[in-house]
Amino acid sequence: MSKKILISTEQVEMEATLNNSKTASLIWDNLPLSGIVNTWGDEIYFSIPVEASSEDAMDVVELGDIAYWPEGKCFCIFFGQTPASTAMEIKPAGPVNLLGRLEGEPELWKKVPVRSPITLKKAVE
Repeated sequence: MSKKILISTEQVEMEATLNNSKTASLIWDNLPLSGIVNTWGDEIYFSIPVEASSEDAMDVVELGDIAYWPEGKCFCIFFGQTPASTAMEIKPAGPVNLLGRLEGEPELWKKVPVRSPITLKKAVE
C-alpha cells in the first residue's frame, strides 16, 4: 500500500507519495504535523518534531521531491532552484533524506508566502 500524504496551506493543497525509507515511515507514524513556512529560493522548509539520522542523504534533488533535512529537523518541498543550485541541478542547503514525490505541479508552491501555516496529514484513500 502506498503511503499518501496531504500537504496543505491556505494557497495550495497537494498530495505526495512517500517512499519506503525509514525516515518516511517515521514521519508517517507521527502524522499529522504542522509548521510555519520558511523559504530558501524555491524550496519550502519547516521544522517538524521528528528526529531522524542521515539515511542515504542526497546533495542533489529533483523538481517535485519532498525530503527531510536531518541537520535542521525540517520537512522540505523542492519546487525550483535554491541559492545553492546550478543551472542543471537543484541543491538543498545540506544533504537530505529523500521522502518521496509531489503528485501535482511543483511550481504551485511559489504562491505560498513565508510564515504561512502548513500541515501534513495522511491522505484519505
